[in-house]
Amino acid sequence: MIGKISAPRGRRVEPLIRYLFGPGRREEHTDPHIVAGWRHPAELEPPLRANGSRDFQKLNGLLNQPNDAMGSFAFERPVWHCALRAAPEDKTLSDDEWAQIAHDVMDRTGLAPYGQEDDAVRWIAVRHAEDHIHLVVMLARQDGRRPSARNDRYRVRDACRAAERKYGLRSTAPADRTAPRYPTRPELEKAARRGLDEAPRVTLRRAVTTAAAASASPAEFFARLEAAGITARQRHSTRNPGQVTGYAVALPGDTTKDSSPVWYSGGKLAADLTWPKLTRRWLPARQAPGTRPAGIRLTAAERAALYDHAAQAAADATARIRAFAATSPAAAADAAQAASDTLHVAAALLGSRPLREAADFYDRAAREPHGRIPAPTPAGNRLRHAARLMATCAHLSGDHASTAAILILQLAALAEALAELRQAQQRAAQARAALAAARRLHASRPAPARQPAPPRARTPADLAAQSFPGPPAPHRSSLAAPGQRVADPAARPARRPAQPRPRGPTR
Repeated sequence: MIGKISAPRGRRVEPLIRYLFGPGRREEHTDPHIVAGWRHPAELEPPLRANGSRDFQKLNGLLNQPNDAMGSFAFERPVWHCALRAAPEDKTLSDDEWAQIAHDVMDRTGLAPYGQEDDAVRWIAVRHAEDHIHLVVMLARQDGRRPSARNDRYRVRDACRAAERKYGLRSTAPADRTAPRYPTRPELEKAARRGLDEAPRVTLRRAVTTAAAASASPAEFFARLEAAGITARQRHSTRNPGQVTGYAVALPGDTTKDSSPVWYSGGKLAADLTWPKLTRRWLPARQAPGTRPAGIRLTAAERAALYDHAAQAAADATARIRAFAATSPAAAADAAQAASDTLHVAAALLGSRPLREAADFYDRAAREPHGRIPAPTPAGNRLRHAARLMATCAHLSGDHASTAAILILQLAALAEALAELRQAQQRAAQARAALAAARRLHASRPAPARQPAPPRARTPADLAAQSFPGPPAPHRSSLAAPGQRVADPAARPARRPAQPRPRGPTR
């Protein structure tokens, strides 16, 4: 079950109530009704007028009463809206079960704890589909105090997981920030209008991750972003003007109404892409000796050795993850996370869409809770070193496709080992992401070059045919395609004589 809190909060509750009880944007709302609230649903249900429309005057007045009484002390945006949705394969919950879930959310968030119905906020839960409900809350307590909605997203996530266990629903991930920041609905609609394959947030996250994986310093990181066509700006310290304290990126062509770029900070892309987390990637303890600077041309033999080195590093990391999966899962975290760098760089070099999707799934599986950066290990440093070496190649030439296939096969085995690790840690969502990455890696392996078939050994029958040739081959029609067999005309059956066609009556 997923709970999504709308942001920013609303100023007025009336438009939201009209939408929830209306037909929907695409006539998708069916039988809208209240299943729970600070009072019994029968007392809050808006009545029907003679013409069949709803009368919301009483409901809106009751919801707004505590907020109006607070006057200037009230919130400027007091409408808190949360949608709770079950998975498509989940069973259909009854109104009573949805009501219990709604009450549990209100209790866990502290907006309306059990036993404080007359003092806490006023709220309702509207159901207009089988698989979800909407919580509408006015952030004004009936006792005249302001409620606190701090950490409401984490509390809603806890309530959803509790509902999954209680009603046997599909298990989802906890609120540990291992999932990336997904595009919002306006971002998806804007990308569709522009004819883009994905939202700019997704493209920027992949570009920033690849640039960070291929870089050994902040200067190289920003240089790689510029080379990839990504607009970046830096935020500097007010005390030390030369010190970078943050950054933001924008995709060319993605602008607002006033033609200014749409900026995304690192934290808006993923939890481990903030500037403090990125700078920890470039510490000396995470560097391997002998890293070649970017821009050096590699020979064919060096490229082949480079991919062999990356494949061996992936195999070593796989062995480390499997060895520590049962005894010390934390010791395998750095190797699992460093493999994401190698995978993103390989996806950029090969230009394969399935490989890019595999890198995105693996990124989700390898991320530590809340974007934590694990302690460096030799296996992780070797993988990061291999990723930076691979980034020195401009492209992968065709004569090394078989070497790349071996590397991708090793990365697929690493993803499968990571899935076992996440399963042992009871992190089901990340285990599913790792398996999805492994499937796409197997599907994205380049096909090995076809070798010419060895010449067939000559048999005694071949020698005899050469010494005593048979009758000439039948004549091949000029209309026959090369390789198409044409029957011998002498072997064809005789054509039947044409029968006279009966004539109809004349007019």
